[in-house]
Amino acid sequence: VQLQAFGGGLVQAGGYLSLSCDVSGRTFSRYSVGWFRQAPGKEREFVGVWFRGSYTVIDDSVKGRFTISGDNAKNTVTLQMNSLRPEDTAVYYCAASSSVMRSNVASQLAYAYWGQGTLVTVSS
Repeated sequence: VQLQAFGGGLVQAGGYLSLSCDVSGRTFSRYSVGWFRQAPGKEREFVGVWFRGSYTVIDDSVKGRFTISGDNAKNTVTLQMNSLRPEDTAVYYCAASSSVMRSNVASQLAYAYWGQGTLVTVSS
């Protein structure tokens, strides 16, 4: 399974960005595709997941501002980020797993496949 995340860039606080993750190599609908981010000097953290091709789980820290959607026909998962804040500045990664459970979607260890990351910078 190969993943490619793109769409990062520089945006002002209050703005929006849409990140995409293209997934290739296996049956897309069998995989959960998660989004994680790593801010400078911080640990990588869970943002949300397109779970088993059917529904999303969003971390409370970004709920209400970020949404995730998937397109099973295009093998793409999109992270829509609205009302961006400087603290959202991070490298955003997408990751895929065929075995992640609802109970451990936030665990990086549950994801076997990772994309290269895309940088999002939010200026104040």
